[in-house]
Amino acid sequence: MKLILGFFLLMGVCKLEAQDIKELITAPIPDSLTADADAVCRLDEKEVEIFSPGKMIVRERHIYTILNDKANDQALYRTGYSNLSSIESVSGSLYNASGKEIRHFKKKDMSDYSADGQALVSDSRQKIYRFTYNIYPFTVSFEEEDEDHNMMGIPGWSPDNDSKMSLMLSRYRLIVPKDYKIRYKLVNADINPSIKEEKGKIIYTWEIRNRPVSIKEPFSIPSEAFHPFMLVGPSDFEVEGYSGNMSGWNDFGKFYAELQKGRDILPDDLKRKVHQLTDGIQDPRQKISVLYDYLQKNTHYVLISFGIGGWQPYDAAYVAKNKYGDCKALSNFMVSLLKEAGITAHAVIIYGGRQSRVFFADFPSQQFNHVICCVPLSKDTVWLECTDQYLPAGYLGSFTANRYGLLVNDAGGILVHTPVYAIKDNTQSANLTGVLDAEGNLKLTQVTRYQALRHDEKEELFHHYSPEQQRDYLKSSFELPTYSVNDFSYKPDYSGKLPVIVENLDLTVTNYAPVTGKRMFISPNVLNRSDVKLPEEKNRALDILFNSEWQEMDSVSLVLPPGYQVESQPRDIALATEFGKYEVRYKVTADRIYYFRRFERYSGRFSATHYNDLKNFYNSLYKEDHVQIVLIKKT
Repeated sequence: MKLILGFFLLMGVCKLEAQDIKELITAPIPDSLTADADAVCRLDEKEVEIFSPGKMIVRERHIYTILNDKANDQALYRTGYSNLSSIESVSGSLYNASGKEIRHFKKKDMSDYSADGQALVSDSRQKIYRFTYNIYPFTVSFEEEDEDHNMMGIPGWSPDNDSKMSLMLSRYRLIVPKDYKIRYKLVNADINPSIKEEKGKIIYTWEIRNRPVSIKEPFSIPSEAFHPFMLVGPSDFEVEGYSGNMSGWNDFGKFYAELQKGRDILPDDLKRKVHQLTDGIQDPRQKISVLYDYLQKNTHYVLISFGIGGWQPYDAAYVAKNKYGDCKALSNFMVSLLKEAGITAHAVIIYGGRQSRVFFADFPSQQFNHVICCVPLSKDTVWLECTDQYLPAGYLGSFTANRYGLLVNDAGGILVHTPVYAIKDNTQSANLTGVLDAEGNLKLTQVTRYQALRHDEKEELFHHYSPEQQRDYLKSSFELPTYSVNDFSYKPDYSGKLPVIVENLDLTVTNYAPVTGKRMFISPNVLNRSDVKLPEEKNRALDILFNSEWQEMDSVSLVLPPGYQVESQPRDIALATEFGKYEVRYKVTADRIYYFRRFERYSGRFSATHYNDLKNFYNSLYKEDHVQIVLIKKT
């Protein structure tokens, strides 16, 4: 992908005159920017002006030309506010293809909603306005100015370049007092800002022009690994009377420790309960498990986005009384319980999400959205996800595993890395027994054991969905002709360090093995066929990334209807690549087919030049998972 990068200085995001607007929204768009595009961002402009460690003004302007109905979401404008951030002005306009203004909105015209719809307590809200128009192309423009008093997170630069949207011009401007130390980190681009000093302030300006539609390639590295963007971090900052510094991770940790100070005091009755539960236990890990079990059975998670920008936890006494809290409150409560039992534990600020994000350890900044608990022991470390009421002590799952977090202690903060679950941990093993009748109908039972990261999806299904919802899920889970779910069950086993859930299935599949004349066609891989078939890509641009690794093992035994014998069967196969291994074995007797499959997928980042090898591997896997054994009726 070729980037045309440049820069120039413009003092302030000034109000556009009518003539300027018309020129911007009617200027010809190069063919290179309409190719494969559903929309074109004509202008993406943001200006951040810092006045003090506790105040900044953010101004922005966006202009999008929408080429077809697939990009209609770009005509929706959404913005947020809270007790720390106020919307000073916001407006938008809709223009037809010739540049004539069709509609306009101001702040008073926008709908107002809670920004955290599931939050019990929140001071965050959002305003929304959507333009509707169906004569393409059309153009929308939005302008906004906010006053913000939460300097923990200074808005950075992420040039608008969504999937299927190209970019004509993106500009970012940072204005800071001459004596204020600002920090920034530009990623995936080599561009120097223009820098100018004026009236005691330093003005930095960056600019990018003419980016075509983003590349979408299978199994590719995340967009933050190749899209240009910039992180901006404060040095000194103030939030609601609390002062901090973010120049180093230790300083950031000191700020969060100050927010926690004095919030670990348990009520007397709960102190007695802690000792009743743990005083007779010598093994500290067992003590941790007992108190974690108490937390899980006596509290539940609710979202609370309130207090010091949503960062200060409710104190332990509040959680003890009300039996609920958010991630930071429950983690603080767990730390308090362990402290009473004589065990030192720490809150860890982390990014929570099923997909981890690129983390910049060399740039202290607000890269987090979640809090967990960490208990260092002499020969081990126990990690606790305090918002989950079911996971065993010591297991984090895909939501927070294998990423950096900031551990907060009395001295400040230190970066730590959460556990990585290896291929031997993340296992899925299935045993299927089935009986085929002469019409090709299949009656089967299967028992599948899911462990660690392979357990997570089934754990959510078991604990958070009703039996009716589970049945509906199973009815659409398999690549089969018409089938019915006769019975099913899930049984978790949390007795070990890694969680396990066992799934039992009883299915009837109509016309599973098609019968044509004297022949019956049987697919021995009944329930676990690959659905990944990769396309040809002669000019692969992005590296390949697999964040996690795992293994699958399938054993199948199918009883054949009488009167048939094998006419043809696939060969055994074994593939070994840098991406993983795949092995299949067959055994056919007079009355039964035995099938064994093993698939190992490795984690890692692989060069784009290896895509053809990846394609061959996955397409071979797809082909072998769909092969058939042909039976012929005995004469």
